[in-house]
Amino acid sequence: MPKKTVAFESILGELIAGYIEEKRAVGYKYIKPSSLLKQFDTLAAREHLGEKKLPKELILLWTEKKPNETDSNRNGRISIVRGFAKYMVRLGYEAYIFPAAAITIDRYSYVPYIFSEEELRSIFTVCDNYPVSNTSPNRHLILALLFRMLYGCGLRISEAVNLKLNDVDLKQGTLFIRDTKFGKERIVPMAETLTKRCRLYAGIIHNFESCNAFFFPSPYGGRYKESTIYKLFRGILWKAGISHSGKGPRLHDIRHSFSVHCLKKWVLNKENLTNLFPYLSGYLGHVDLRGTQHYLRLTADLYPEIVASVEQNFSSLIPEVPFYEAD
Repeated sequence: MPKKTVAFESILGELIAGYIEEKRAVGYKYIKPSSLLKQFDTLAAREHLGEKKLPKELILLWTEKKPNETDSNRNGRISIVRGFAKYMVRLGYEAYIFPAAAITIDRYSYVPYIFSEEELRSIFTVCDNYPVSNTSPNRHLILALLFRMLYGCGLRISEAVNLKLNDVDLKQGTLFIRDTKFGKERIVPMAETLTKRCRLYAGIIHNFESCNAFFFPSPYGGRYKESTIYKLFRGILWKAGISHSGKGPRLHDIRHSFSVHCLKKWVLNKENLTNLFPYLSGYLGHVDLRGTQHYLRLTADLYPEIVASVEQNFSSLIPEVPFYEAD
């Protein structure tokens, strides 16, 4: 889908547009950051900036904390303008770069819930015994496979519910993931046991349907909504005896659990993380290693040996995570 063209009004407009175009060219959707840069452009125009440069006074005015603004939102504004300033310097323009040491950008303040293998078995058991519904006759079959796919492939829920029948290669045992969070397509291999379940499921649900049908179809047409799956997920947790509060566990924590369990297995088997870590990053659909490190940092208390092992190998490779790269 083509991105909406934004009209800039300041002398920096052409440079801002070029910066946004560059970010999108390398795979970022860059929707929220472009909106923030539009606000920055408005500020530059209001301050009557007459030269193509970023003076310190303008940057300090932009980075002032607004009344009732959270640190997270302010840090997001700072991160965006830091990236733009670096872009200008790279092109030979004069630009003040707000010092990174002056801010703390924590894009991952939420501590994920890592499901144990026993808890995951309980979740799958509940799904396998989910009651048949007259209004949603395939729901019990969908849930049994969907939650196994979320864990077995480390998918985002949006990636799973957007799967079409022709995205699931039942012969090769792979999933074609398109239109992802960062706009990157990827092919995800499945375990043979999961592939067999997909074949059985497709034979029942999609026996005579178009290959363009959604793999997890809603009874009302189209696909299941993420919010619908989350509501069902809360009920499944209750039946599985797993406590749920307003802070989680979240549906996305199944993806966290896949990543942490994978890393734990590699460390305990004394695998070469230098070789394997980039594969996990690609499998999860991260832009680079920085997104994958998220799982290590947030689970340090659970598995400190994993974090110690990875930091020993990758401490020099994982720099600051910009606002727009958070996963």
